[in-house]
Amino acid sequence: MKITGLRTTQLQIPFETPIRTAIHYVESVSFVALQVDTDEGLVGEGLVWCMNPARLPVLEAMIQSLAPKVLGRDPHEHAALWAEMWADVNFFGHKGITLFGINAIDMACWDLVGKANNLSLCRLLGQRRDRIRAYHSGGLWVSLSIDELQDQAKDYLAQGFRAMKMRLGKAHEGKPSVAADIERVAAVREAIGADIALMADANQGFTVNHAIRMGRALEPYNLVWFEEPVQAYDLEGSARVAAEIDTPIASGETEYARYGFRDMIERGSADVLMPDLERVGGITEFVKVAHMADAFDIPISPHLYTEQCLQLCGALNNIEYSEFMPWFGPLYNEKMEMVDGDFLVPDRPGLAFTFDPDAIERYRVRT
Repeated sequence: MKITGLRTTQLQIPFETPIRTAIHYVESVSFVALQVDTDEGLVGEGLVWCMNPARLPVLEAMIQSLAPKVLGRDPHEHAALWAEMWADVNFFGHKGITLFGINAIDMACWDLVGKANNLSLCRLLGQRRDRIRAYHSGGLWVSLSIDELQDQAKDYLAQGFRAMKMRLGKAHEGKPSVAADIERVAAVREAIGADIALMADANQGFTVNHAIRMGRALEPYNLVWFEEPVQAYDLEGSARVAAEIDTPIASGETEYARYGFRDMIERGSADVLMPDLERVGGITEFVKVAHMADAFDIPISPHLYTEQCLQLCGALNNIEYSEFMPWFGPLYNEKMEMVDGDFLVPDRPGLAFTFDPDAIERYRVRT
């Protein structure tokens, strides 16, 4: 089987209501969908995303710039292709947009290998489990009132979720407020009860000192983790927070490749690592990061890419939760299945989710 072409499509899905975090204001989610054609008629699919549609041409150009490295090659050689793409982007560096491009192609190659062998990615990697605890990550934003937070949390329970994540960073008189955030966490905990898993995400919005004060104040609420308390590049600061509080620190969604995660592990920057497929550099590199973390008994939790990451959740030993973000769902023919708060790991070839042609056309960016 040989790769014969790369087709890319820019997409944008608007939100009904804009989303606000401690540092973001988001009105839509944007994608570049990749379809990799082969001489055997099989098509592999990959995806990258961003918050600003103005960046889509950059993403698309990065993917297409790598086409000469993969055209005419067998996708079964994904390890070699990854290494050659990594070497090829050296001039621009091994962080940022270059990893996004590698991810899209690497993802599509793994999808092709699974389809060619009629095996899911989970089975290709070696299945560990057939279900994974899901946490709802698509709401409980800082823009909601306390009543709205409680209503939404109860709605997630009614949908069958047994875990959920809320955002921190509520401002008082223009400044982050520990008291305002704690009031909101207490309200959500009251609404869902003591037995439901609750995470809190600061979205990099705090200083180190504020994060430590916040972390200590959060401890009575039995959080699974306190996520990205400080800027992602401040590995030393994150390590200081982790050392000062009992609640586990989760971070890593904005880290790049195994070398970035090696630095996080060496500095003690997080108790839970959160690799993101497009920033880590795709499935090939995600697996390396997971195994490296496992050698230190550090759990990981994939960031976004819920559909594709279900296969990784089924295969990798140290994944404890699947993040459910509904943003990507409208793009696919297949839907996720949940039983007793767990997502089932689908046993379908490749990545197990395929682009819906009608959705691709509906959300296509018209230029």
